[in-house]
Amino acid sequence: MMRSLKRAYMGLVYAFFYLPLFVVFVYSFNSGKYTTNWGGFSTRWYESLVSNSALLDAALNSLMVAVCAASLATFLGTLTALSVKRYHFPGRRVMYGGIFLLTVSPDIVMGISLLVMFIALKMELGFVTILLAHTTLCAPFVAVTVLARLEEFDEHLIEAARDLGASEAAAFRHVLLPLAFPAIAAGWLLSFTLSMDDVLISTFTTGPSFEVLPVKIYSMVKLGVKPDVNALSAIMFLFTLFFVLLAQAVSQIRRKQ
Repeated sequence: MMRSLKRAYMGLVYAFFYLPLFVVFVYSFNSGKYTTNWGGFSTRWYESLVSNSALLDAALNSLMVAVCAASLATFLGTLTALSVKRYHFPGRRVMYGGIFLLTVSPDIVMGISLLVMFIALKMELGFVTILLAHTTLCAPFVAVTVLARLEEFDEHLIEAARDLGASEAAAFRHVLLPLAFPAIAAGWLLSFTLSMDDVLISTFTTGPSFEVLPVKIYSMVKLGVKPDVNALSAIMFLFTLFFVLLAQAVSQIRRKQ
């Protein structure tokens, strides 16, 4: 009885999370003009999406920003986690607390503060400003993820490598980095998702000449969700799912080595 209740509970949890995604995916093949009415199976909205240059440009802009921001955030977040975990320096505790503070800071506060900073520096709002903003948003999450992995790390492995003649760089490359790789990959994926999904910070830090997808979709859905938006959402979900499966496959391969 208890096992059946647990399965029913987990089924409801999974339905709550994934049923909306399934509905969006199904209605992306709806031939009807309105999302609420099913008019039969059709791929017309995928064809319409291909010809929608404004939406595709916004998607490409978001993809470019997400990849660059995730890569920069992963690099900076990993270095920050390594510095906090393995080295002692003045301000270490402040940096450690600041990492967690940024992860819980409201997006609207971060967006306004970054906008004020860019205006003070007389920077034109566009690709560079939104890239810096998304990197600032994502780097603390990478640092927290890598720190959690490093907490399980046995420092004696580094000492053993050094005793066997490995330099600090060689020990990092052959011992520490492979063990921390799953967390680094998870941090990159999390950063990519946060960047692709962000609306508030993007609204404050992007300019009229550089439009990103979340802001574009938000401005479109004010008048109702159109089927071509469903088609784009389905493609983005499959694209993200591909990255997740790829990361899991790479992690499993590295564990077997």
